Amino acid sequence: MGSRRRSTAVAVRAAALAIGVVLAPHPAAAAALDGATLRWPWALPFVGLLLTIATGPLLFRRIWAAHYGKIAYAWAALTLAPLAAIHGVPVAAAALVDAAIENYIGFIALLFALYVVAGGILVTGNLRATPWVNALVLVLGTVLASVVGSTGAAMILIRPLLRANAARLVNAHVVVFFIFLVGNIGGALSPLGNPPLFVGFLHGVDFLWTTRHLAAATALAAGTVLAVFVVIDVWHYRRDRRIEIVDEPPARLALGVKGIVNVVLIGLIVAAILLSAYWKPGIAFDVHGTPLALENLVCDGALLVIAMASLALTPDEHREANGFSWEPIGEVAILFGAIFVCIIPVLASLRAGEGGALAWLLHLVTRPDGTPDPAAYFWLSGLLSAVLDNAPTYLVFFDLAGGDAARLMGEYAATLAALSMGSVFMGALTYIGNAPNLMIYAIATERGVKMPSFFGYIAWSCAVLLPVFALLTFISVGRP
Repeated sequence: MGSRRRSTAVAVRAAALAIGVVLAPHPAAAAALDGATLRWPWALPFVGLLLTIATGPLLFRRIWAAHYGKIAYAWAALTLAPLAAIHGVPVAAAALVDAAIENYIGFIALLFALYVVAGGILVTGNLRATPWVNALVLVLGTVLASVVGSTGAAMILIRPLLRANAARLVNAHVVVFFIFLVGNIGGALSPLGNPPLFVGFLHGVDFLWTTRHLAAATALAAGTVLAVFVVIDVWHYRRDRRIEIVDEPPARLALGVKGIVNVVLIGLIVAAILLSAYWKPGIAFDVHGTPLALENLVCDGALLVIAMASLALTPDEHREANGFSWEPIGEVAILFGAIFVCIIPVLASLRAGEGGALAWLLHLVTRPDGTPDPAAYFWLSGLLSAVLDNAPTYLVFFDLAGGDAARLMGEYAATLAALSMGSVFMGALTYIGNAPNLMIYAIATERGVKMPSFFGYIAWSCAVLLPVFALLTFISVGRP
């Protein structure tokens, strides 16, 4: 009970702090950060942060494990301090508040709620990690990802999958493919599945548009990746040397689910997200120049309440059996907080368009006749999503393509489909391309799985996924 009270108290204090920030008086709106004035050196802290995340666990594991929060804070400070010194404290503060309200708060509130609620769902039973059982779990997770979100599906299934594969001599590849399919590709069929699609939904894309236009491409990508997994897993499974106890029958499957109340709470999370999209009271609070819409405030508050309800209603033994801990979500919150800070000048430069230092990058997505090039949108938005986080990257390219949802769903449907596929699918290329990736990695590492390093994972993703994306380019990209 003590741990539950402490967890609930932390959530209450976080909610009170968020409300206090909104209701506290703020100075007049500061001038917006002008991306046209930012040259390429402003991207160096962001690049440095990414390189540190990539090399820290590999080159200085103990230092990184003990001090990754301080290291992330240092890179964020190297972004904000020069902004404040050169452009003024009000501009830097306004940029920070805008990044927090427009991107980070809702992002982490949803991840936090899904992590806590899904962590209270205990799948019991004695799964035997044969290639076909592993494949079935991946199929189930891929389907669930578009229903309860890639984070929700991952948090429900990753622990049972890890328990089932604990006895396998080689099991890291199972988690790698779980990230590919459940953490990314499977979330392509609804705005609830992956953050970029939810951003598009909030900007006017119909709820079922991605279901209708990405179903075939998603089935092709998921089916191909799953086939590769089965081949690899069968090979490893046959090489595993297992110790069989003579005359002892295998344990009964006896699958079961405990913590059913959390299934209801996941439904409430989905309802809160939908409510924030459809309920537009037209009320907003000015927070240092950035409007905070009432519907978003209510949604984020509801997510925190739902998470606290899960902590209160779920027996502690369910979370203990799941191996639930706060470290994975804490690591994601800290690292992605730093990413969202360090990415501020990069996104500002991208939004400056022709006047920004990255204008050369934006020229690559336009044909000579001035129309958008779907293949370029697919690859460029996808590759940037792998390192810039896919939600803000999607929004930049959505605006670059005109920002008119009606036109993008009609005349430029091929471009919107390519942008959606690139942002969602290619988030799987690195650990930091999509938040569930890092969360799954953290949970697997905590459970003793010898996961590939940052660059080792990229080697896996490039070998498996890039041929699939090349196939999609010829078959699906560019077709309405």
